[in-house]
Amino acid sequence: MSIKPLAFKMRPRTIDEILGQQHLVGEGKIIDRMVKAKQLSSMILYGPPGIGKTSIASAIAGSTQYRFKTLNAVTNNKKDIQIVVEEAKMSGKVILLLDEVHRLDKGKQDFLLPYLENGMITMIGATTSNPYHAINPAIRSRCQIFELKPLSTDEMKQAILRAIQDEERGLGTYKLDVSEEAVEHFASSSFGDVRSSLNALELAVLSTSPDAEGAIHITLPIAEECLQKKSFSHDKDGDAHYDVISAFQKSIRGSDANAALHYLGRLVEAGDLPSIARRLLVIAYEDIGLASPQAGPRTLAAVETAEKIGFPEARIPLANAVIELCLSPKSNSAISAIDSALSDIRKGKSGEVPPHLKDAHYQGAAELGRGIEYKYPHDHESGWVKQDYLPDRIKNAKYYQPKKTGKFEQAIGQVYENINKHR
Repeated sequence: MSIKPLAFKMRPRTIDEILGQQHLVGEGKIIDRMVKAKQLSSMILYGPPGIGKTSIASAIAGSTQYRFKTLNAVTNNKKDIQIVVEEAKMSGKVILLLDEVHRLDKGKQDFLLPYLENGMITMIGATTSNPYHAINPAIRSRCQIFELKPLSTDEMKQAILRAIQDEERGLGTYKLDVSEEAVEHFASSSFGDVRSSLNALELAVLSTSPDAEGAIHITLPIAEECLQKKSFSHDKDGDAHYDVISAFQKSIRGSDANAALHYLGRLVEAGDLPSIARRLLVIAYEDIGLASPQAGPRTLAAVETAEKIGFPEARIPLANAVIELCLSPKSNSAISAIDSALSDIRKGKSGEVPPHLKDAHYQGAAELGRGIEYKYPHDHESGWVKQDYLPDRIKNAKYYQPKKTGKFEQAIGQVYENINKHR
C-alpha cells in the first residue's frame, strides 16, 4: 500500500480533471488558454489551504508535458534551486512549484530572477497570504496573480465520490458503503478544503473494520469522528483574519445584528479576544460616535468584563455590546471632522495662532501682545462670546458636519448651528 495520503494520490493529472476554479481553468479561461497555447507565464496562486494550488500546478505540468519540480521557499535552500536550474538547462524548460513563495529570501530570489526573466523556469508560486501584502515586488512583478476560491459543496461531493470510485489512485478497491449523510458531512464540514475532506475519508476507511462480508460501512457518526469539527480559515496574520474583521465592522455599521454575531462567533471560535476588543472600541467611536455617546463607555465596560472573565463566558458581554452597537443610531461625523482637519494641515492649510489665544502665563507676555484681547467666555451669562479662534488664513473653515441620526447629536448640532450663525 502506498504511504502517500489519498489527497496526494487524487491530485488531478491534467487541467480537465480539476474540480472548481473554473474562473481560471474553465474552457476559454486564462490558465486553460495558456496550457492549450503552450505559452505559460510564471504565476502566483493564492487562497486558503487545501483548495488546489498544488493540484493546479501539477495539472498544468501534466497538460504541457514539461518537467515539474516542487520546492518549498522555507525548507529548500539555494542549492536545491540551482539543481532545478541545471535541469532546466538540460531539458529546455522546467515548471517549478514553489510553495510558501511569500517566504522566499533575498538570496534565493536574486538567484532565481534571471531564469524567470529568460523563461527557462516557469514558476508557479503557492501561498495562503495575499501576494500584494506578502510577496516581494520584484517577484510579484514577474508573475500573473490568480486567486483561488474554496470549492463548493457540490464540487466537494464530486471529489469525494471520485476518490471512493477510483480503483487506480483512490479507494475503489475497497468494498465501501458510504452513506449519503457521511458524504454530505465530508463535503460540507471542511469549508472548501478538499484535502481535509479526503484525508478524513481515508482515515474513516482505514480505521473501520469490515463486516463479515468484507464491506466497510461509513456512517455519519464515523464521518463526524474522523472530521472532528467544522473548521474555518482564520489565521491571525493572514487574509482570512482581516476579511472577518472587515466583515464584522461593516455588519455593525450596516445594523445587521445577525451577520455581526456570526462574525463575532468566528472570532470567538478563534479565541481572538484582543482583535474583538480593539475593533469594538473603534466601532463605538467611529461608526456610532455622537449619535449615541454612551455606546463608547458601555462598550469599554463590556470589553473590560470580557478580558477579566475570559472565554467562554467572555462571549456574553461581547454579544451584548455587538447587539447594542448594531441597533444604535450611526454617526461618523467625528471621524470625518478630524480627518478633514488633518487633511488641511497636511496640505499646508494652517496659519499662526491668533495673538489673543497665545500663552500669556509668563512675564513679558503682554509686551509681546500675547493674550491681551482674549475674552473669557465664563464672564458672559451665556458662556459664549464672539471671537475668532482659528488662524486668519482658515478662519472660515468648517470641519464638523452634524448628523441627525441620534437625539444627542441633533441637540449639539443645533447648538453648533446657532454658534455659527452668531459668528
